[in-house]
Amino acid sequence: MLLRTLLVTLATAFALQSPIASAQVKVGVITSSTGSTAMVGIPQNNTVPLLPQKAGDLDIEYIALDDASVTNQTVTAFRKLISEHKIDALIGPTGSPHAINLIPFAAESGTPILSPVGAAAVILPMTPEKKWIFKTTQNDDIIGSALVKHMVDNGVKTAGFIGFNDAYGESWLNVFNQLAAENGIEIVATERYVRSDNSVTGQALKVFSAKPDAVLIAGTGAAAVLPQVTLAKLGYEGQFYQTHGAALPAFLSLGGPEVEGTVLAASLMLVLPEIEDSNPSKAIAQDYIDRYTAKYGEAPATFGANVFDAGLLLEKAIPVAAKTAQPGTPEFRAALRDALEQTTELVATQGVYNMTPDDHSGFDERGREMIIVKDGQWRLLK
Repeated sequence: MLLRTLLVTLATAFALQSPIASAQVKVGVITSSTGSTAMVGIPQNNTVPLLPQKAGDLDIEYIALDDASVTNQTVTAFRKLISEHKIDALIGPTGSPHAINLIPFAAESGTPILSPVGAAAVILPMTPEKKWIFKTTQNDDIIGSALVKHMVDNGVKTAGFIGFNDAYGESWLNVFNQLAAENGIEIVATERYVRSDNSVTGQALKVFSAKPDAVLIAGTGAAAVLPQVTLAKLGYEGQFYQTHGAALPAFLSLGGPEVEGTVLAASLMLVLPEIEDSNPSKAIAQDYIDRYTAKYGEAPATFGANVFDAGLLLEKAIPVAAKTAQPGTPEFRAALRDALEQTTELVATQGVYNMTPDDHSGFDERGREMIIVKDGQWRLLK
């Protein structure tokens, strides 16, 4: 009797000290479904029910939280997902500043994050902390190099820049400065604004006064419209360029005639009917669009596809990690991180992923198309 009691006591103590393994993978999702970034976050949150429900023999449970576009709430939500739900990975958050704030917490907890944000600063330069972060959007240099090539091909010698006063804008300014210098383009005006600004008249006047041949705007969602419309109403007649952060239906509806002729490099999803059937991503992108439209009655923005691709990346990596450890353990999370880093030729809605220890985005030129706004619609630029 004494021996049996001792064995039960030891078993109980061991169980309390050991990680609890699970036959189910738990994936947290943080989006900005409300607040200033909601136009980006809503299609991301809407995509959660469309994500893979199984990976190999393992079921996947998604726990979705809204950070209301507030960076402090992002951290709070992540901590809750780790402590209460014991997640194995996170998809999100929506905003670049929010994702950057999570980097130390991801490293401390050993939790892989698949982040659908624009700023390359979440993964570059690679550091021991950033090795836990993966990005499901094209890095700025892949998009930027296509835009600058178009500028050069069309005789642009001077350019202005208006971008967010945060990690997204800073990353784009660094990339644009370097690419412009390498291609003989002088940046004659640099202005910044806040995502929640209702007016950028002062910044637009300074850019307008510099008389650049072209203007690059580095914003996301509806906030990308404001500087362009303001400049257009001032009478600026040069070429407008936008980043892939503007790839949202609201950009067209809010911008109206003032955004006609805008050039951007972005996902093939914006112009899918014009993409050749031989493109490996077309069928996957169309399937995602069809499923989203059937559920919500409207087509998704590309920001939702960034979350969908995160699900595809996990679907491939989870069975690999499960060969090493069980879900719900630190060993599984570490193995999942390693498996994500070894992703090779994964075809998804946005392009083809090839991850390496130095590249946690994995996109090449197959992840972008040159696009122009024509007759109020996104059209392939030929």
